Amino acid sequence: MQRDPNHPYVVTVEKVVDETPTVRTLIFSDPILSDVLPGQFAMVWIPGVNELPMSVMVSAESGKAAFTVRRHGPASTGLFNITSGQQIGVRGPYGNAFDLKDGKILLVGGGTGLVPLIRLLRFVKPSHNVIVLIGAKTKNEVFFESMIRGMLEKNIHEVIIVTDDGSYGEKGLVTDIVERLVREQHFDGVYTCGPEKMMYKTVKAAHSRGFFVQASLERMMKCGVGICGSCCMGGDLVCRDGTIFDGDHLLSNREFGSFYRNKAGIVEKY
Repeated sequence: MQRDPNHPYVVTVEKVVDETPTVRTLIFSDPILSDVLPGQFAMVWIPGVNELPMSVMVSAESGKAAFTVRRHGPASTGLFNITSGQQIGVRGPYGNAFDLKDGKILLVGGGTGLVPLIRLLRFVKPSHNVIVLIGAKTKNEVFFESMIRGMLEKNIHEVIIVTDDGSYGEKGLVTDIVERLVREQHFDGVYTCGPEKMMYKTVKAAHSRGFFVQASLERMMKCGVGICGSCCMGGDLVCRDGTIFDGDHLLSNREFGSFYRNKAGIVEKY
């Protein structure tokens, strides 16, 4: 099936799943987005509100795709409030994909940053040895744990939950566990998505041990095709050149983990 990624189309939300009090997954039929590569994204239009970039979530049903959204600003809240039977606009897919290495791999996800990592798990082979780190503030904000365990039940090495307050799993920051793991074990690939400060520490820790590492970045995206420049990070446009970048490239970019641009394009510190 062929489709121009730049031509918007309308889909009907068929099911809404509450993951946490502030996170929902919207499921719809879309044979193209259901098979996107891990790391690719779509631009999603919420009628009467705005358009925003969304990683494409895995659905258990063939031909179905999904978006997992956390209620935050006007656009994400608008998408969060969409109910079954309502329509949204979609264009894409856009972006590049993770490069999955053979052997032992570490996946580090924070919040809805788990979405592209779960899609990456679809490509894991029986020969892979996988450790998945799930970071959240509290027990109530942990989601997708059962899905991850189910996807890799036969060959997953370990799933580690980390909460800031220690209400579930290990207490502390997920990056503390990353630093311990990369110090004690060898990994053929490290993959991360979530808050940029978390990704910065993960990339730096893995890179310092000489491990291949990639991160999926999120920046202010208004067009998704490299025209508006809103997602500029140094010399990179995240929508056009990413959203997946490797450690060598990221650590050579002085803005990664330090600066971002707000909706007005003004540079601010993290």
